[in-house]
Amino acid sequence: MGKQSIHQRADRLFELMRLLRGGGVHRAEDLAARLEVSVRTIYRDVARLEASGVAVSGTRGTGYVLRDEMTLPPLSLSAEEIEALNLGLAVLSEAGDDGLRRAAGSLAGKIDDALPAEGLAQRDAWKTAFVPFADAGRTLAHLPLLRSAIAAKQKVALTYTGPSGDVTRRVIRPLRTDYVARSWTLTAWCELRNDIREFRLDLIESAEALPELFVEDSGTGLHS
Repeated sequence: MGKQSIHQRADRLFELMRLLRGGGVHRAEDLAARLEVSVRTIYRDVARLEASGVAVSGTRGTGYVLRDEMTLPPLSLSAEEIEALNLGLAVLSEAGDDGLRRAAGSLAGKIDDALPAEGLAQRDAWKTAFVPFADAGRTLAHLPLLRSAIAAKQKVALTYTGPSGDVTRRVIRPLRTDYVARSWTLTAWCELRNDIREFRLDLIESAEALPELFVEDSGTGLHS
């Protein structure tokens, strides 16, 4: 499969996640019509999301729904799942955000206390992470700056690659980051579009904090 086909599939998976995040049960036929693909393609894409750990429930003929799993019940983990968990913590431990590093270290300690020591992969042996439609390294590179800018209400200059492949440079007022089904997004007021926009962090080519601050008012904020 060529690079363009892989990019198109990644964009389609992200759009599928956006539709599922809207709530309710979605039939494969309706999803296929919205994304302009075959029903068979929707079946394959849902299987890819499920295989990557995205909490999608449903079956062919009944529809699909994205489960909300904010709480963690007691878990039985396979060796591969433990390795995957340690892998993710290793990535976060290298992030530039002190809060995320501390959280990763704390979580790693809790996991080490709860799990048997034998057979576990060392966290610092893992340097990459699998995400079905995102560049984890690029996402983590931008996350600390964006979180800091949100807290300080500081404008940010972005170079961004849109779903169509067009690269634009724009000034934004960052409002909120979200992590849903292993994908980070940024909600911001875009001065280029003069409207609220959602950006995928893995599609941000560069981000630069500007000296100019902003006020989140009724016209440009999340509740406008």
